[in-house]
Amino acid sequence: MPDTPAPPVILGDRPGSFPHGVLTERHPAIIRQVRDAFPYGPDIHRALDALLESCTEGVIEPLPAGAHDRDRWQAWGMDAYAGRSWFEVPWLWSESWFYRRLLHAVGYFGPGPWQGIDPFRPFKLAELDAPETDGELAALDGLASRPAEQQAHALLHGSLWGNRADLGFRLSDAGAEDRDAAPGLVADDSDALRSLLPASAGATGTLCVVADNAGRELIPDLLLAAHLLAHGRIGRVVLHVKPYPYYVSDATTADVVDALRRLTAAPGEAAGYGRHLWSAMADGTLTVRAHPFAAAPLPYAEMPDDLRAEFGSATLTIVKGDLNYRRLVGDRLWPPTTPFADVTAYFPGPVAALRTLKSDVITGLSADTEAALVAAEGQRWRTGGTHALIQVRT
Repeated sequence: MPDTPAPPVILGDRPGSFPHGVLTERHPAIIRQVRDAFPYGPDIHRALDALLESCTEGVIEPLPAGAHDRDRWQAWGMDAYAGRSWFEVPWLWSESWFYRRLLHAVGYFGPGPWQGIDPFRPFKLAELDAPETDGELAALDGLASRPAEQQAHALLHGSLWGNRADLGFRLSDAGAEDRDAAPGLVADDSDALRSLLPASAGATGTLCVVADNAGRELIPDLLLAAHLLAHGRIGRVVLHVKPYPYYVSDATTADVVDALRRLTAAPGEAAGYGRHLWSAMADGTLTVRAHPFAAAPLPYAEMPDDLRAEFGSATLTIVKGDLNYRRLVGDRLWPPTTPFADVTAYFPGPVAALRTLKSDVITGLSADTEAALVAAEGQRWRTGGTHALIQVRT
């Protein structure tokens, strides 16, 4: 970490701030949408009503004694924060806690008839089946005739901007997808990223991809992985997903399977990508990992030793999306010119961040870039989803 003192972690206690809006507006909206998405019975309705009251007006209550992951959450800070307002604990923690309590309310961890039923699945499937997805997959047909390096560039940027399909983000910002993306990136280390994955016959290195959202973001991530494997840029890809439904649209193993089925059922080049990925899963050159820490309410600086060893042995780890960026650099209001390399110095191997900007946290900008953004947009550029970055620490 940098030698200068780190700013405090972000809380949600300041009215008018982006985190406060998530806690007061986005979370209640998610509860309402989940309530309406399934024919839940009276017990679950009452549990959702209780969660709504708790997260907006109440305090953090510990998991019940029989919860399978109670010990884990105790290690993650549950006892320390119990009895405190959701607004007075670290925002990263309270957000993660909201999704854990939501799964408890709908009976996801059972026992009971709703055990294992993803409360966000209807939203994810609707996105996979949307006409926009057909259009994006059809674009692969025109890409097939381009040189491999042009294909890699296009697929990298598809993976980057695919993050705009974040369902949770759209719940509180319905116009986000209609706005034009910024023509340039606020930071672009794509040359450094490419240098870490040079084309070579019989490549044997491992690429870890820490996935973010399912649906129309996960598909571009998988397409990029397929290209890198097929063109000898990497020997193996490990896709890190969430161990259970999280942040509305975060990818789980089931979402990976849905995405692969969507690809293999599509016409044209998309089906070829799907078949290649399906075979890669079968022969182990593409594997899925769902480590419990993927859904932890903590920064990656506190990752457990086994995960540290895994990332440390990888040729490169690509961290996707806004939440994972917050966890990578620390959920703090860093001065935007704080070097990305400083705040990721703890990471055990080369790391790249691909992210569209949807929260206040940002590092690694030049002073000129920050000044231009503020002059043009005030602070809206931080959260509007219209800017993006590719940052690399080798």
